[in-house]
Amino acid sequence: MSNSSEQGSAPPPPPPPTGGLPFPPLKKTHIMHCSYHYWHPKYRSATPKARLIPLSEPFVNYLRADGIFLPPQDENTVADDDSGVYSISEASDYDDGDDNDPSVEWQEIHAQIKETIAELGGMVAPKLNWSAPKDATWMSATNDMECRTPNDIYLLLKSSDFVTHDLEHAFDDCVSDGNEASQEEDEANDDPREINIKSITDRSKIPYHLVLRKYINLNPSLEFRCFVRDHQLLCICQRDLNNFEFLFGLRDGLRRRIQSFFDTKLKSSFPDPNFVFDVYIPAPHNRVWLMDINPWAQRTDPLLFSWLEILEIEVPNFEGAEKFNAGSEEEYEDEEADEDLPFIPEFRLVGKDDPEAYNFSTPRYSAHKLPREVVDASMAGPGGMGEFLGQWQDVLAKKVQEDNATASDEE
Repeated sequence: MSNSSEQGSAPPPPPPPTGGLPFPPLKKTHIMHCSYHYWHPKYRSATPKARLIPLSEPFVNYLRADGIFLPPQDENTVADDDSGVYSISEASDYDDGDDNDPSVEWQEIHAQIKETIAELGGMVAPKLNWSAPKDATWMSATNDMECRTPNDIYLLLKSSDFVTHDLEHAFDDCVSDGNEASQEEDEANDDPREINIKSITDRSKIPYHLVLRKYINLNPSLEFRCFVRDHQLLCICQRDLNNFEFLFGLRDGLRRRIQSFFDTKLKSSFPDPNFVFDVYIPAPHNRVWLMDINPWAQRTDPLLFSWLEILEIEVPNFEGAEKFNAGSEEEYEDEEADEDLPFIPEFRLVGKDDPEAYNFSTPRYSAHKLPREVVDASMAGPGGMGEFLGQWQDVLAKKVQEDNATASDEE
């Protein structure tokens, strides 16, 4: 690969072994340990300010339902007439005159969301247990995750394929936890959440939560993905696949910060030996923020690595790692020839000549977006969408006529 690792360009990885990549069995308990509602209480002090709202079954059913019907706007909320999305009281063409408010069955949650938005300064970024609706930001007036009203949140959640995956496919490819602790071990467990997790057998029992983070403008160049196997930090890379030349001068210091954060916060406290975590290290780069924890599974994007590369990294002996973390970069450089130096995680960045830096042909999340004509029509309201559908039917009818005429000529 040409992702500017310190070792230089690595050769293409060999094809995966027969039967697929050598992942360990993916268990439901591991998926649940990566759920925000599970790990956030452990690491609250190292995460951006956020509030979690437990979701009722009627609210989850609302998210699962087809169509985007929103509660009526508050009287003191200015509606965006050009948004193309209507509250259910305004969408008479879509609800056959039924003026029911979809939030009637979850008024308490609706009220909690409004209170939380106000508490967090009037702007929040939403996510569910595992996924944020980043693929649906094209539906937002600001084209990002910023939400100022409950309806902003509902619109993103109901438009997102990522959120749908949380709701419908959280346990895909999972095996039964055959070696779960016995009842006696459960009763001796100090963490009651572990007992609850082991009782979850299917998606209907998942305790879904809405996570509302205080909205901040993140610098995408300072977000990094970190891969852990057997409780060891193996490798790190950028999350944003663009070239940021200034990162190369910061690489050693950032790596040291991430390694120290992992050793002190995550290594001994996260219950699974294998996982992937995302961090944000804003200037002046003296504090690491934990943004997410992801499953050790093929569904998690390895970004600048391949999963085969990561799975085949030889797990090192970390004796002496404290020496590396405590020492200065100059001391580390003086000891480069010492064979007893600890393993140093590879930290990949996108170089200016790497293909990732010029991959303009496929915009991020493009597979989850609608054609531009559909978006334009939706923004024109029901009339615009009706006109678009009429034009599309005319195009199809003309195509059928042309095909019939061609067939007749050939005969």
